[in-house]
Amino acid sequence: MPELPEVETVRRGLALKMSGRRIVRAELRRPDLRRPFPPELAERLGGAQIGALRRRGKYILIELDADDLLLLHLGMSGRITAGDAAQPDLRHDHVVLTLDDGTVVRFNDARRFGTLDYLRRSEADRHPLLAGLGPEPLEAGFDGAYLAHKLAGKMTPIKAALLDQRIVAGLGNIYVCEALYRARLSPRRLAGTIGRGRAERLVAAIRAVLDEAIEAGGSSLRNYVQANGELGYFQHRWAVYGHEGEPCPDCNCSEGVRRIVQSGRSTFFCAKRQR
Repeated sequence: MPELPEVETVRRGLALKMSGRRIVRAELRRPDLRRPFPPELAERLGGAQIGALRRRGKYILIELDADDLLLLHLGMSGRITAGDAAQPDLRHDHVVLTLDDGTVVRFNDARRFGTLDYLRRSEADRHPLLAGLGPEPLEAGFDGAYLAHKLAGKMTPIKAALLDQRIVAGLGNIYVCEALYRARLSPRRLAGTIGRGRAERLVAAIRAVLDEAIEAGGSSLRNYVQANGELGYFQHRWAVYGHEGEPCPDCNCSEGVRRIVQSGRSTFFCAKRQR
């Protein structure tokens, strides 16, 4: 599933093509993705003026007209591209928006785990998918004091705590593994043992890895592409994720990168470096 860097990269690419434009035609080629589309969605989108594009966690929010909002989640296999009408339709192009300058925005989702919803902008904070999300990890509200407070007393592993979207929004398996490696913290360490000092170190590592991943266009793993159809490149800079048995980049341990399973997900780490 695309994580914060991939969603932010897509948002930026779409904004260049969509902001200020008008939707002249909206095609919904099936009645649903993960859930049914809102009633009369194609009619609501047709003729709508596009404003700013924002991101909240792993969701893209597209402002429409004066007070409307299109909420979008890529799901497990979704991709959104913005190109010209000459590009051929693909098998799983389920939502196609044609803009007033000829740009065609395609939402392709082979496994149909994506989400599309239409709501009032003023209702966004109360939407079931957005309400309760924690702070954005790249914004000022996410710092060592906040994280140490939220983790205090928690007996779950720090890896699981960071994947809890109520604690911090947008993090996923790849970037949590990478951030914990940079912060020299074991993914098995209990969250409640992350005091202020470790929390400051962890926040810095999270910010650094997310910034670098966004700059590289995200990580292309399976289906993900940027809005212009190009791949991301941060997967070539992973220190531990997907590198089971390989030498640790900054360590002379004999075992190399280890892989364990936590809550049904693969975790990659160095048992010597990360404590």
